[in-house]
Amino acid sequence: MAQNGKKYRSASERRELGKPYEASKAIEIVKQMSFAKFDETVEVAIRLGVDPRHADQVVRGTVVLPEGTGKTMRVLVIAAGAKVQEAQDAGADYVGTEYLAKIKEGWLDFDVLIATPDQMGQLGQLGRVLGPRGLMPNPKAGTVTFDVAKAVKESKGGKIEFRVDKGGNVHAPIGKVSFGPEQLATNLAALMDTIVRSKPSAAKGVYIRNVAISSSMGPGVTIDTTPYR
Repeated sequence: MAQNGKKYRSASERRELGKPYEASKAIEIVKQMSFAKFDETVEVAIRLGVDPRHADQVVRGTVVLPEGTGKTMRVLVIAAGAKVQEAQDAGADYVGTEYLAKIKEGWLDFDVLIATPDQMGQLGQLGRVLGPRGLMPNPKAGTVTFDVAKAVKESKGGKIEFRVDKGGNVHAPIGKVSFGPEQLATNLAALMDTIVRSKPSAAKGVYIRNVAISSSMGPGVTIDTTPYR
């Protein structure tokens, strides 16, 4: 059985395993337990009381983190005509239909792909390349739209997408360890508010069952779910 390293075990001593902490205290502990030499991402894992096998209990959506993600997002916009200039003015890194050919050749140096609805017919042919990497534009995620300026600004400004997995869990980043406690708390509140409002009408019983927060390399800290009930 694999064992955790010395630094991990030492960090673990800063929190009581299984004890639910108030959100701000949990964030404080996570920052204290961070030991990597790089700026770790702070991640939240949420166990939901849903059965994702049923379509009416799938939880997915997007949220714009008020304090950003701490990551510079490279945005590609597939559009034509006047929408090209609109996307460029909004700050898109790459714009134009010529990038369809580059993607076919294996180019994937971007983090978010936005497309206007009239271009989705061509993008559909790239589903096998984009789909497994989570890069395929989706209307529910706001990445298939004629309002490309808004989509670009949101993607650049801290928009993230979340979706429940087969086990009923949602995993999402809320910033970096270098963020201040207040910044992380603000982003966590925005995420949790969106998750709570996304509760499917078909879900029964306790919806938010467990919430834990951690840095990329550090131990998890359990958050008290009382405020989210």
